[in-house]
Amino acid sequence: MTESATASTSPVPAPARRPRVLSGIQPSGELHIGNYLGAVRTWVRQVDAGEEETLFCVVDAHAITVPYKAKELKERVLGLATDLIACGLDPAKTTLFVQSDVREHTELAWYLATVTPLGDLSRMTQFKEKSEDKEFVSTALFTYPVLMSADILLYKATVVPVGEDQLQHLELARETARRFNHRFGRILREPKARLSSAPRIMGLDGATKMSKSKGNSIALFDEPDVFWKKVRGAFTDPQRLKLSDPGRPEVCNIFTMHKAVSPDATVAEVRKNCTTAAWGCVDCKKVMFDNFDRELVPLRAKRKELQAKPELVHAVLAEGADSARAIAETTMKEVRDAMGIGGNE
Repeated sequence: MTESATASTSPVPAPARRPRVLSGIQPSGELHIGNYLGAVRTWVRQVDAGEEETLFCVVDAHAITVPYKAKELKERVLGLATDLIACGLDPAKTTLFVQSDVREHTELAWYLATVTPLGDLSRMTQFKEKSEDKEFVSTALFTYPVLMSADILLYKATVVPVGEDQLQHLELARETARRFNHRFGRILREPKARLSSAPRIMGLDGATKMSKSKGNSIALFDEPDVFWKKVRGAFTDPQRLKLSDPGRPEVCNIFTMHKAVSPDATVAEVRKNCTTAAWGCVDCKKVMFDNFDRELVPLRAKRKELQAKPELVHAVLAEGADSARAIAETTMKEVRDAMGIGGNE
């Protein structure tokens, strides 16, 4: 047998499938530096590495669980997508789309509700927090973890990056997949959690996690003078009352930001000058601001370019929805067939 014949009859190994990673982000307004340092910058690096198949979903259906204005929601969706692309999420390397453009999300959520116990939803910590002291609490706010399960299970994601506050919801998605598969056959995939290793950025008040709704955030694309004004007034070490008092970097939110945006040599210098009181807090903040501002220069330029041509962002989202829908339709056909739903063979 010749060498060429041998080669032609040898089995060709199937290419290994890359892990599929799904991330969702609510269009709650402009990205703030907590979003950027805690998630978005990591997403960009993962996409550029090319080792995983990534999908990023602007979850607008989650944003309507509380009162809102329709026009503002549309603007926030477009603005968030613009910011994500400006930050480096390359549409040529990943899938970026809007949740409501793929109607299978809400369809699957209804089907999954049939295998989700009421008691599991009633134990969701975030529902208790978000509904506390509210005059009106929508049913959607109570059931949105089911929609979150649908977001994940629809794409048979293998990995879902989450913070610790979202672990409860991901575990619900895993349990829902198990219940569905036990009743209807092995259709859905149980995803694994990937806990974020990114720094947890506290708000300017130093008391709670940075959040626009709490008024303690810095918008990522604030003008430099506005950005600096907010940084300058940010809470630091409460025990550092005088310039001569040594600081404690381990309890200072500004030092946490330094570790995320400053070179290692600068971080070491900051630590030394803080603990010896060679620098005051304003000195430390100025160095951090300069390093952050330098990183934002190309991002601001890209954002202005995209804002001038919103049709480009709309085109990216439309193409992303087509790609996501192709996966979603396949999953839903399997789900409907397994559940005996639908009149078409």
